Amino acid sequence: MGFDGRILSGVSVLAAVVEGGSFVKAAGLIGITDSGVSRAIGRLEARLGVRLLDRTTRAVTLTDEGRRFYEAVKPHLAGIEDAAAIASGAVSAVRGRLKVDIDPFFLPLVLAGRLGEFCDRHPELAIEFVTSERVGDLVSEGIDLAIRFGRPRFASLVARKLIEAPILTVAAPRYIERHGRPGHPLELARHRCLQFLDPHTGRPYDWEFVSGREVIEVPTSGPLTFTDPKSMLEECVAGSGIAQVIGWGVRELLASGRLIDLFPDWHGERFPLFAFHPSRKHPPAKVRAFVDFCVEVVGSL
Repeated sequence: MGFDGRILSGVSVLAAVVEGGSFVKAAGLIGITDSGVSRAIGRLEARLGVRLLDRTTRAVTLTDEGRRFYEAVKPHLAGIEDAAAIASGAVSAVRGRLKVDIDPFFLPLVLAGRLGEFCDRHPELAIEFVTSERVGDLVSEGIDLAIRFGRPRFASLVARKLIEAPILTVAAPRYIERHGRPGHPLELARHRCLQFLDPHTGRPYDWEFVSGREVIEVPTSGPLTFTDPKSMLEECVAGSGIAQVIGWGVRELLASGRLIDLFPDWHGERFPLFAFHPSRKHPPAKVRAFVDFCVEVVGSL
């Protein structure tokens, strides 16, 4: 089969259907009618000789053959989009759609409530946030950017360290009234500690304390283990246990007295925040703009 421009055109329509989830939304994304979308998909299916989509009154989903085809062509679509962006000057223009795989702590506890300002600055940009269990293949998953805490584990991605966050060990007054306040990190072994699961190891994160050149690791345990940092923080505020948290998200709780910093002399541990994006020579302006905004936000905390 030689090159057929109609296939490329059909693939772009297919991508809009997959992204939008329906012919109606796809039509809005690419600026044609619903019937035009249907005809384009029909022509593509006829040209390939396979049925790509299952259509019901409620939803449009990829068939197994359609999924295999779409996963094969999607990386090439991303390359075409990059080339078109460079040619059209979009590398320096913040517009279009940005899909961000974002850390489950960073979005609700640091960025939430501040994103309207970013939207005001860049009214031609639409952002979709997702939080996956772990960062995977950004290109095949249609992710433009990942913002995550922890050291880089992804050799195929460009990593930029944005900032290092302080780690605080905190408890609510209610917990301290019932169980006492530990005077040293080593005393935590006798306390109820809220555990947070490391998605890469499947085990709770180790608790480390740094004061000057002194570094100690403390074995901790407790009946509650979380993958959602916001829920863990809420349980800590309720007095369910002691937690280690990123300092940015608890400043108001500390100022109001709802949480107490147990070890102010042991703030030496830092947890780095990284931005990851596919290995491209010219990251789009929308990626650079959002990364710069994240740095600006954490710098103001």
